[in-house]
Amino acid sequence: MRLNPDCVRDILLMVEENSSFGKVVLFKNSQDYDKLKKYPNDEVCYHIEQCRLSGFLTRVDWTMDQHCCIYDLTPSGHEFIANIRMDTNWNKVKQTAKAVGSESLSVLSQIAGQVISNLLTQGHL
Repeated sequence: MRLNPDCVRDILLMVEENSSFGKVVLFKNSQDYDKLKKYPNDEVCYHIEQCRLSGFLTRVDWTMDQHCCIYDLTPSGHEFIANIRMDTNWNKVKQTAKAVGSESLSVLSQIAGQVISNLLTQGHL
């Protein structure tokens, strides 16, 4: 399956919105979450696992029927989502990634940090 950066962003926003200390997110169906309704379940499951493997999620426990418990965002996950929360920043990240020819999660995260750094340098405080 091809990586869908928009799906990754929506998963991270959903986890941030629905988790808290001691409260996990139970994912059974993409239709259960407004941010994920536009994606089929298998795509969401694939991207949840990619988020975990990339260090954006603390822990994900899978069941045999592709349901999972998502425990929380890692500090890296919080940083990434903070940098791409605004649509204008996210669109700049995606445009830059497309221009350099890489949409890997590590590259997207680096670009997101650079977009924020550039905004700070330009005095957008």
